[in-house]
Formats: sequence, C-alpha cells, structure tokens
Amino acid sequence: MDENFKMVAKTFYGFEDILSKELLTLGAQNIEKGSRSVSFYGDKGFMYKANLSLRTAIKILKPIRSFKFKDQDDFYNNLYKINWEKHLDKDGSFLVSSIVFHSEIFNHSKYVSQKVKDAVVDRFRDLFKKRPDVELKVPDLRINIHINRNTCNVSLDSSGESLHKRGYKAFATVAPINEILAAGIIMMSEWNADTDFLDPMCGGGTILIEAAMIASNMAPNLNRNEFAFEKWKDWDEDLFQVIEKSVISKIIKFEHKIYGYDISGGVIKKAIENIKNAELEIEISVEKKDFFTTSKENDSRLHILFNPPYDKRISYDIEDLYTKIGDTLKNNYANSNVWLITSNIEALKHIALHTSKKIKLYNSNLESKLVNYDIYEGSKKKKKI
Repeated sequence: MDENFKMVAKTFYGFEDILSKELLTLGAQNIEKGSRSVSFYGDKGFMYKANLSLRTAIKILKPIRSFKFKDQDDFYNNLYKINWEKHLDKDGSFLVSSIVFHSEIFNHSKYVSQKVKDAVVDRFRDLFKKRPDVELKVPDLRINIHINRNTCNVSLDSSGESLHKRGYKAFATVAPINEILAAGIIMMSEWNADTDFLDPMCGGGTILIEAAMIASNMAPNLNRNEFAFEKWKDWDEDLFQVIEKSVISKIIKFEHKIYGYDISGGVIKKAIENIKNAELEIEISVEKKDFFTTSKENDSRLHILFNPPYDKRISYDIEDLYTKIGDTLKNNYANSNVWLITSNIEALKHIALHTSKKIKLYNSNLESKLVNYDIYEGSKKKKKI
C-alpha cells in the first residue's frame, strides 16, 4: 500500500472552509486551512480521488521540497540538488509555473521559471548527457514554484489545467461563471437538495449543472479529458480505474426539480448542449423565458441561486435591472430562499429587500458579494443594503 504524503489544494478566497469540509468528507487526513489553500495528507489513490471529486479545488499540488535561499545562485543550487530523474525521464518534457511574493531577490515570475528550467536541464545534462524538453501544452511533468520572501516551495502539479475545466462546457456564453465558483456558492447557500432549485438567468447552465452534480453526488471531473498525474512515472492506471469506479458507484438519484430560464433562445441552446455533455438531461430542464414575467410554480419551498449581470462585461441599465429583480422576487416568488452573486455592490441597493446573509467573495479579480434574501408571504421593502 502506498504511504501517505502531503498535498495542497488551491482554491479561491473565501472557499477554504468549504474545501476543508469536502476533504474531510472524502477522508483526507491532517487537514489544515491556509490562505486560498488547504493542505492535507493521503496516498496516491486519494490524490486521484481528490482530483476527480473536489468541487472547489483549482488544483492539487504535491510538495517535494521547501528551502530558504540567500541569493540567485543559492536558489539555483537548491533546485539542482533535487532528484528530478525520480520524477522525469531524460527524454521527457516539463513545464514550470512560478509565483513570487515579497521577494528582494526575484521580481519577476518568468525569470524564476527560467532559473528553475536551467537547474533541471543542467542536472540531466550532467547525469545523462541528455536533457528533457520544455513543453508548453502537454508536458510530462508540471513543476510549481511558490516563493514568499526567501522561502521557496517546490511542488508537482497533479491536476494540470485548472480543475474548473470539468469537460462539459462545449459552449461558453458572455461572462460565464467559473465552475468552481458556481459549486462553491451553491454549497455556501446551504442547499441540501431537499427543495426544487431554480437559476432564473441561467446562461450556459453552469450553476444548474453544478447543482445537479451536487444533488446526485456526482464527482465533478468524471468528464474531464485528462489529469497531469496520468503522465507521471508512477502513474497507476489500474488504481485509477478502481478509484473512478468507486466514485461512480456513489452517484444517487435526485428527487426534486432543477430548472432554469434565460431570455435568449440562443443561450438556452448552448445550455442544453452543455447539460447534454454533462449527461444530466434527465435531471435539468431549461426554457427560454423572461424571469420578470414568471412566477413560482407551486407553494413548496424553492431555492433560487443566480449570477445576474453587473455591468462589467455585459451592459445593462443596472438600476432598472436590479429593481425588477427585487420586485419580481417580492411579488412572484414567496416562500423562496434566494441567493445571488454580484460584483456591483451599489446595484444591490435597488433590490430593496432585507438581506439575511452577505458573504465577501471574488469573481475572477472582481470583489463580489454573495447575498441571501428569504422571501416570504408579504415581504416588504424594509431595509436596503
């Protein structure tokens, strides 16, 4: 049996608690929250399972070395000493990604990546008279460098492309929501899959798809084309298939309705295609409808979550749009638990409903708010944000 080793799951600001809960549920050990990251321990099979199953992780890193350095030569020497041949063949390929914080020695991440590349290549040349190539698209090994002041953490990237690339999104719409962000806000909204779920401005269907996967306990990355660890020297395809089969066996049937509207017929066609790619046509329904002309379908409790335009990448009369959102919710959607995310904090005032919760998040690099309105019979415009 493989021994446990340390891993680090990278995530968005504000998602550390949600990611920690995901890891605990999966069975991770020694979980510790960091800033936009959560560290944990597990074996190789757990690394495979984490990549398949985590909804709010951007990528899973495997740290292999941490050191302090006093200058650029010291930095190079420490990297040269790493047993790179354990991880990479001499005729293989690799890619380095670097990030630098508060360093007096390095002020550019690309220069750091170049120094790392030199150290790796020089070691192989000295040992084997042959060197691996740098490959930008599909390298055999992805090396992740994180520098904070004079400390360098060296990790192997087990995921490859960001884990938000689930594999189902064939068609993107204008200003699409990131899949990880969508999954995270659904979990933050504390929807327990015990009510119907509506996205009234669904766009390409990302929020609906993530909600359906959560409700059915479907791992988010089952449709993904590949992970970086599939090119590692210790890749175990048989073990991966066992893990994948186990993850698939945990999918359950969802009893409630998940549905969405969008005012654009073209956008609805894209949503339908994305939903089909995610193999969730039975679980999700979408229709071309103007949310402002709709009403709640029945008296049962309804969970509403959406990402309305906020005048950054889509141009609207924001004051009018958000006023209509508030009026429609108040007049047509009694007995609903409503959540929306926006980066236009001023626009929220025009909804003119009392907020039950406000959570600070980031949508890409835009500071945003995830807000909650509990709409009940006779809700009034009593308090603005």
